[in-house]
Amino acid sequence: MSVKTLKDLLAEGVSGRAVLVRSDFNVPLDGTKITDPGRIIASLPTLNALIDAGAKVVIAAHLGRPKGEPDPKYSLAPVAARLGEELGRNVQLAADVVGPDALARAEGLTDGDVLLLENVRFDARETSKVDAERESMAAQLAELVGDDGAFVSDGFGVVHRKQASVYDVAKLLPHYAGQLVEREVDVLTKLTTDPARPYAVVLGGSKVSDKLGVIESLAPKVDTLVIGGGMAFTFLAAQGHSVGKSLLQEDQIDVCKDLLDRFADVIHLPVDVVVGDKFAADAESDTVSVEDIPDEWMGLDIGPESVNRFAAVLTGAKTIFWNGPMGVFEFPKFAAGTKGVAEAIITATNNGAFSVVGGGDSAAAVRTLGLPEEGFSHISTGGGASLEFLEGKELPGLKVLED
Repeated sequence: MSVKTLKDLLAEGVSGRAVLVRSDFNVPLDGTKITDPGRIIASLPTLNALIDAGAKVVIAAHLGRPKGEPDPKYSLAPVAARLGEELGRNVQLAADVVGPDALARAEGLTDGDVLLLENVRFDARETSKVDAERESMAAQLAELVGDDGAFVSDGFGVVHRKQASVYDVAKLLPHYAGQLVEREVDVLTKLTTDPARPYAVVLGGSKVSDKLGVIESLAPKVDTLVIGGGMAFTFLAAQGHSVGKSLLQEDQIDVCKDLLDRFADVIHLPVDVVVGDKFAADAESDTVSVEDIPDEWMGLDIGPESVNRFAAVLTGAKTIFWNGPMGVFEFPKFAAGTKGVAEAIITATNNGAFSVVGGGDSAAAVRTLGLPEEGFSHISTGGGASLEFLEGKELPGLKVLED
């Protein structure tokens, strides 16, 4: 990818100029408490570089999926407070996205000031499928930074979206890749061009349909494809096992059968699972073979024998990509599978493997389970974006930066 980067922008000079930065602050919240600030921390290098160089920084970001109108539940107020703590300076929060308050605050910025716009998804035009609607919002975003403004794309988690603050605004302003986006692209390119072998991919999460594209794309290219999480039960059903009340996509069973036929030597499935009598932290639990899942119970984690088998193939790998937990890691009773597989990846990394955690729930699991982030070569901030990159899809938010 040949694009101008933050380094190029800083060389041109930003002192006294306003710079619009698209960050990814879609952090998990418990009420108004941020439970994992990983994406905020990841944004700091680019923001600090701009602040230190004297830019007036205007940040656009989203949180959750509000329905195109203001919703206090999805306000970026907790993000503004935490970001201010991390930057060691006041971060203003506009009361609107591109309205009178945002415009007034943007006009009042001085060198080194930081303004966070309210959740861009409070404006329905952000995600509109109608080009003209997104373009009208992008024009208002560009107006906030003025004629000599610039745009820095630093929210890797949204570069697979054709949205106003990601795609359309880049067509209106001089545009650059931020440090986070540049690093993500460098790392994922390393996975797609001549990775060191053996190359292992670990996929988990709930729905097999979400991962079909990446399975189809990667299975012919990797040496090992480990499958856990809720998506594993559709594969187990395809093998003829009864999966009780476990998560099952019946419409995908034939697809899974076909994948198992074609890639039998590559795909590794659980051989035992931890089942629960309900989906809850206090569920009764038991460990059973995949051949003995009780009719009224549901699989909520992979079992210890599966962890051992997966670890055996992972610890010898030289390249590893992991996307998706092995179970419901948020419940301590069903977290051992995810932790065990993660620890196997850390062991491989310590032995010289190049390991990438593909964002989303996997990154959250690393932090929730108290695993050392430095135990992995790279932790991505973009789950869906990293998967689409590895599938070889064109990502609009990256493509537009090449223009």
